[in-house]
Amino acid sequence: MTKIDFNGAKEKQTLLGFGTSACWWSHKIPSPEMAEELAELLYGESGLGLNIYRYNIGAGWDKNNCRVDNPWRRVESFYIYDNENEDEFYHGGGYDWERDKAAYDFMKLCLKKGKIDTLVLFANSPHYSFTASGQASGAIVHHTTNLPMSNYKRFVDYFLDITEHFIADGIPVNYISPINEPQWKWGGKHVWQEGCHYEPDELLAILHLFAEELEKRQLDVKLYTPESGELFGVTEQYFERIRADELIMKHLGVFAVHSYHSDKDLQIRRDFSKNVINANPDVRFDMSEWCELPCKHGTKTIESALIAARIIGWDLTELCARTWTSWVAVNQIADNKGDGRDYSDGLFSASDSFAYYYICKRYYAFAHFAKFLPIGSTVLESVTDEAGGLNLFMFRTPDGEEILVAVNEGEEAEIEISANAEFEKAYLTDETQSLSCVYDGKFSPTLKLKAKSITTVKLWK
Repeated sequence: MTKIDFNGAKEKQTLLGFGTSACWWSHKIPSPEMAEELAELLYGESGLGLNIYRYNIGAGWDKNNCRVDNPWRRVESFYIYDNENEDEFYHGGGYDWERDKAAYDFMKLCLKKGKIDTLVLFANSPHYSFTASGQASGAIVHHTTNLPMSNYKRFVDYFLDITEHFIADGIPVNYISPINEPQWKWGGKHVWQEGCHYEPDELLAILHLFAEELEKRQLDVKLYTPESGELFGVTEQYFERIRADELIMKHLGVFAVHSYHSDKDLQIRRDFSKNVINANPDVRFDMSEWCELPCKHGTKTIESALIAARIIGWDLTELCARTWTSWVAVNQIADNKGDGRDYSDGLFSASDSFAYYYICKRYYAFAHFAKFLPIGSTVLESVTDEAGGLNLFMFRTPDGEEILVAVNEGEEAEIEISANAEFEKAYLTDETQSLSCVYDGKFSPTLKLKAKSITTVKLWK
């Protein structure tokens, strides 16, 4: 029998919340009623109660020079590009604030829920007209930047013009993220979405210009960067280069990483935490994007929820991230294997027209953490039995409640809990149930875990 001890558990970092991205879908919501439903499910008291909102600054597209076929992967831009009057529009502030109105209005609706304290404006690519290819999907030759050096400052001004408009309109923007997953190839023969590659020197030069302009404009926002696409590779190099630039560090709010490509690798998280995060306690590290990639499990299966719950738990307890944010809240239904199952990567899956949507099983996996761990909760050491597929994640809330999230990908198991508690509630997600309250009563030190299940236990006096 596996034993855990809340009383003797080592304390780690303090959590600053959970979030998701409004990218690629929020402008497609077809009705006010559906918008309200989704806003409540994500940011409302009865839903996940998320506090982090990632708003995508779309790069637009030239209808005569666009290779992204899927309309769900293209985002309209506020910037007005007029080839004949380019200088006039650039210097005169050529923007149309109605262009992304549906997404903008949805963001405002979510803000009204009163939970959001972290609002990040992020860009997958500079505006298409600034790029070398004239496309927001990357350069003609992959693994080369699509932003000419002559347009670096132009990109900075454009992004900060938009930021200033949001703030002037009462949107509480506190972070900007102008670069996203800079190490990926983005471009070449095959493209599928917005993206822009940057070498480390190029990334540093652009971030330095952003820091300079933030000072000139006296903008009270911080850099949320570099949104590195994985925990290994060049990510540590990005950090070392950013760390060495005093001006960037002055304006750095968060060093953001994505935990892709390490779904089965716990050691990568432990190494990055030891070598980078724990070695730099003055820097905030967020896990700002993840989805199962590629999605090997149907959205309605317990397996899709189990992997999501395990990754959330690992990223919080082993990577020691301060926050955890899912990739997109909604994506298209994707029967990409032709077997009649949906392999979408969202928390919700919607028809192409967005006429209808449904809640994916991984939404409930997210809820097992987000609904029970308020801002200020303390991460405790975890217990992992990789061979048996059992992960036990422990936390303590600011009110002193002790929270256990048990992710059991193996057979039925039994654990023993040592805690100074009198009462407990237990919530279960398995193949047939979704965040169902299965126990509400006196504390019992023995807990039986169903096979292939997620169980959240709340303990209190």
